[in-house]
Amino acid sequence: MKITYCTDVDRSVVLSNFEKRGWVHVGPDDDWNFYWAGIQTCRSLFSIDSGYRMHDNQMINHFPNHYELSRKDMLVKNIKRYRRELEREGSPLAKRLDGKYLYLDFIPVTFVLPADYNLFVEEYRKVGPSTWIMKPVGKSQGTGIFLINKLSKLKKWSREGKNNNFNTSTIKESYVISKYIDNPLLIDGKKFDLRLYVLVTSFRPLKAYLFKSGFCRFCTVKYNTSVADIENLLIHLTNVSLQKQGDEYNSIHGGKLSIQNLRLFLESTRGKTVTEALFDNIVWLIVHSLKSVSYIMANDRHCFECYGYDIIIDDNLKPWLIEVNASPSLTSTTANDRILKYKLIDNMLSVVLPPSGIPDVRWNKCPSREAMGNFELLIDEELAAKDKPGPSTKIDLKDRLKRKT
Repeated sequence: MKITYCTDVDRSVVLSNFEKRGWVHVGPDDDWNFYWAGIQTCRSLFSIDSGYRMHDNQMINHFPNHYELSRKDMLVKNIKRYRRELEREGSPLAKRLDGKYLYLDFIPVTFVLPADYNLFVEEYRKVGPSTWIMKPVGKSQGTGIFLINKLSKLKKWSREGKNNNFNTSTIKESYVISKYIDNPLLIDGKKFDLRLYVLVTSFRPLKAYLFKSGFCRFCTVKYNTSVADIENLLIHLTNVSLQKQGDEYNSIHGGKLSIQNLRLFLESTRGKTVTEALFDNIVWLIVHSLKSVSYIMANDRHCFECYGYDIIIDDNLKPWLIEVNASPSLTSTTANDRILKYKLIDNMLSVVLPPSGIPDVRWNKCPSREAMGNFELLIDEELAAKDKPGPSTKIDLKDRLKRKT
């Protein structure tokens, strides 16, 4: 059987993977087996108005309401709700110490504006002088982001944008405002974040995989907390699209460092035990961010999704989830970048497709270890429920609670 594919994304790492498999390109109105779609196309396809119904031999690369995880305001709301629900259930996961969650404190203090403006002002006055970062909820690649360290700056921005002091009826776009992580872990004096790729093949039961070849993205200018440099985004934001504009940008390595090299650096400078704890904590926050949306995601069996997780590590080696991207960039900025992203797509296809290589929603979505390639299993609730031999989750809950208490 010839596999047909459709795509509205012009990325060579995607197309070359399809062509390598001998798949045939067709248009969106033709019979297709595999659709690599942009999020707008996916939204249109799943809308009630489209009337489109997928067959058993069709797959698409987004879940219908992926924005529950990937929109900045929805991510925060869902994690907060998840924590409250665990508290109501009396779960040990929701245990607090001095008001802070012991196990689920992995997002910075965040408010959604304009709705939470008064709550933000209350928190701002309570914590005293501090820096906060503003981000429009529906934009990416660093667009519209800025830092504030005075309440007056926020009010000035509001007036300049004719936002009428956060009158909800006049603001067309929501923002999230988060406590800025002002003590980031630095390497060579520069701030960086992690870009990790997480593949979800099902939300109920939750089945998720982590691509082992993630990387660090560095700022081109050395970090400092000077008030004079608060508007210099080359110091504070790691987005490649922004850093490429800087004079110090290196087009050979693209300001990137592999996760493997980061681990080696930390083991040699901080020790193996704390480094392993850091990477365990990263897995932990990924799994629980997914669990926070698992029950509200439209779990269509035709769907899978690869999310780009952005994580910052502070100088205490604590990881913080900054945001989740539903369409992580597949543009290659360096030769190594192209190799990595080609392998990401290749391994992803091997995980989401049955052994026959033909899309089939009746398949149980349990790939062999060989098919997983450079992905490792984070969690498979179906395997855990059946109590099958072999790892069904990367971190055991009992071990985590024991370690923290």
